[in-house]
Amino acid sequence: MATNKLVKLVKIPGLLRYSEGLKLQHRLWTLSKDHRLNYLILCEHSPVYTFGKRQSQGDLSIEIGRLQGLGAECHTTPRGGLTTFHGPGQLVCYPILNLRNFKSSAKWYINQLEELVISTCGEMGVSAARCEHVGIWVGANKVCALGVNIRTRCTTHGLALNCSTDLDWFESIVPCGIEGRGVTSLSREKGREVGVEGVSEVMVREFQTIMECTVVK
Repeated sequence: MATNKLVKLVKIPGLLRYSEGLKLQHRLWTLSKDHRLNYLILCEHSPVYTFGKRQSQGDLSIEIGRLQGLGAECHTTPRGGLTTFHGPGQLVCYPILNLRNFKSSAKWYINQLEELVISTCGEMGVSAARCEHVGIWVGANKVCALGVNIRTRCTTHGLALNCSTDLDWFESIVPCGIEGRGVTSLSREKGREVGVEGVSEVMVREFQTIMECTVVK
């Protein structure tokens, strides 16, 4: 395996504050950009609502005040999309990749992330798929949100897969701005607890296959 197809696994124990996750992504993005290195961050965040680049700025301060009142942090981000939630029981995956090492195509990269989630869900016994909306779905319910940022052909942000997430957090927003759709988790679909740790092991294996790389600790 070529050195530039090696991906360093960065697995964060416990709950990571979203602001700390942003700092970590920026630090590794700089290394990726300058030295053509690749990283895969896996973590769980403490409760946080995030707002993507498409979010209207007009009433955002009111929305932030309302959501902070629920006990969650709020952050604007440079990823695509609108409002979503991250929190305990959700596997958050931030690939920090120099796409020169893979394929310099945003469309290809997003497709590979979608395949990663579909394959991971399948390995967990849940049939998930794309639909006309962004993300990965089980029927009419979103099981995984996707939102990426690509600068100088290096990636940040990524995906958030609901494993055993408390789905009540989503009831206070319209997830990703999609009306008339719900959210689900692997635990809800399986009818039993599906923990982040077990899913993360599966996701790392599937990541190696789909990205045709080697993940190293």
